[in-house]
Amino acid sequence: MRSVPKWVLLSSACAPAVLIIGWMVAASLRGSAYDPAAQTISVLAAPGGSGYWVMTGAFIALGACHLLTAWGLRAAAAPGRVALAAGGVSALVVAVVPAPSSGGSLSHGSVTVVGFTVLAAWPLLAVRTGDSVPWALRPLPSLGATAVMAVGAAWFLLELHLHGVAGVAERAVTTLQSLWPFVVALSCVRHSAREALTR
Repeated sequence: MRSVPKWVLLSSACAPAVLIIGWMVAASLRGSAYDPAAQTISVLAAPGGSGYWVMTGAFIALGACHLLTAWGLRAAAAPGRVALAAGGVSALVVAVVPAPSSGGSLSHGSVTVVGFTVLAAWPLLAVRTGDSVPWALRPLPSLGATAVMAVGAAWFLLELHLHGVAGVAERAVTTLQSLWPFVVALSCVRHSAREALTR
């Protein structure tokens, strides 16, 4: 099992931090015109809105964090690392192709769907088998993470269709998707430390 450098803990921990801080600051700059329960995070990055640059910057930082984590997470299977990196690229593209200030956008929506899909799939694609595998890269936890993320993404799409609490659903699934790389990185670093002690 290849070791994971400790700096991956930093890059993976920064992902949920920049995302959550980004949407909180951008929403506060938008004021009462923005409804976080019903409106998506992408609305905060729409050009011309107050604080759009904050959410755009958060998307860029999130993408960079995922790319760095995918690069350093050498213990994960290659398809999972590629999927995590694709999620990072999706976040960067979301920043470049923002949602319009009103109405929908096929290009932005397509990039968002791709991002949700690859980030939901990456835990399962990262699975390793064998006797000496970190907990978060084993089949059962990885399948559980992918299943919860897929259900969260479906909930988000349903809320969008029903004009319900899409903002709540999106925040729940994006928080989980941005947090899971840290869980995997922590699991790998702790596993390496335990193996070093037993040698």
